[in-house]
Amino acid sequence: MTQTWAPSSWRDRPAGQQPEWPDADGLDRALKQIESYPPLVFAGEARSLQASLAEVAVGNAFLLQAGDCAESFEEFSAVNIREKLRVILQMAVVLTYSMGVPVVKVGRMAGQFAKPRSSANERVGDEDIPSFRGHMINDAAPNPLARVPNPERLVQTYNQSASTMNLLRAFTKGGFADLNRVHAWTQEFVSSSPSGRRYERVAAEIARAMRFMRAAGIDTESNPNLSTVDVFTSHEALLLGYEEALTRQDSLTGGWYDCSAHMLWIGERTRQLDGAHVEFLRGVGNPIGCKIGPTTTVREVLELCQALNPAHQPGRLTLISRMGAGNVERVLPPLLRAVTDAGYPVVWACDPMHGNTYSAPNGRKTRHFDSVVAEIDGFVRAHRAEGTWPGGIHVELTGDAVTECLGGSDAVSEDQLDHRYETMCDPRLNGRQSLDLAFRVAELITNDQR
Repeated sequence: MTQTWAPSSWRDRPAGQQPEWPDADGLDRALKQIESYPPLVFAGEARSLQASLAEVAVGNAFLLQAGDCAESFEEFSAVNIREKLRVILQMAVVLTYSMGVPVVKVGRMAGQFAKPRSSANERVGDEDIPSFRGHMINDAAPNPLARVPNPERLVQTYNQSASTMNLLRAFTKGGFADLNRVHAWTQEFVSSSPSGRRYERVAAEIARAMRFMRAAGIDTESNPNLSTVDVFTSHEALLLGYEEALTRQDSLTGGWYDCSAHMLWIGERTRQLDGAHVEFLRGVGNPIGCKIGPTTTVREVLELCQALNPAHQPGRLTLISRMGAGNVERVLPPLLRAVTDAGYPVVWACDPMHGNTYSAPNGRKTRHFDSVVAEIDGFVRAHRAEGTWPGGIHVELTGDAVTECLGGSDAVSEDQLDHRYETMCDPRLNGRQSLDLAFRVAELITNDQR
């Protein structure tokens, strides 16, 4: 692979999952408009995330990457953003308290508007129409006109992402994330569940510890480590024209950073070594992720490590396994062994969602909570066998009381899927299931450590 790189060099490579824009002039105008806008994140913030991920890579921290399957233009509100953040904070508290290590919090937020699809078309009634590819590209309404890619949506993506970033910064730095308010993060529908009551006991222990510190003369109100948190943003870098338009040269280091998010990842469908996505992301300074599925070979994973992190920088590359519960203990160990032997300091994270998706009898895509836990269990077991650190999880969730994934403490059943099935694409864990998962993950890893 040539060492010459520029933000536009991806254009010389085959680029999968790119929409066919019917209005080329409109696309050019939209990208030029975005290019003139301020960055959504800053290079220094991306470097800070990489430093935190370097701690994950050596087993001193844990990565929680979570958020929406696909963000929506229609459901955008401060309440929705706050509730997703609340669930992430609750999960992080459970993981930190139970595991005794810092949790690096990365949201699938402020940019996760495009989705890769297995087919360019889908069947609606008696008609084949273009697939819905996320609000960044087209509309979910089941008619051909709504599915036409519209470049004006790229500008709307930027604007909504900017608003989301502003709200995240306000919530995380303005008091909402203060550990003194740990009880206030409990929603009614979460607090009434077994895991919610378990969370309340954790919150009570933290509150007692805070009272002790105040009694000992420690100012817990103004200590930034207790009153604020860092929540970074991430999304799949799917539409490369948009990512290029938000790529900026850092004035301090001279390096290039994709300022659409702190962390970007390459999907399982677009990780071809000679492809445009690998070419683009190999040149930006952000920490990056790459999904690897059950067909991934040792050679492929080593070539990806060399392409995306040739300097062996700790925290630069996160490999996100999405194997399926029945495959992970068979496929993952040789990959762990090969990457370790080659000396690549990667973060290993588990996406237990995508490999366990199936269609229910009513046609709804769903996942069972038990399969999600089973894949994480296999992920942890594989790491235990190889003496490596199971560094994190990557999950799709919402703060709403949806019924999209089966099981969990609510025992959501197939006949309840239609009750609140609201996702635009893939099924998400609801708040109770997410909190259930945090406790289960902590148990799996702490049991492994013992």
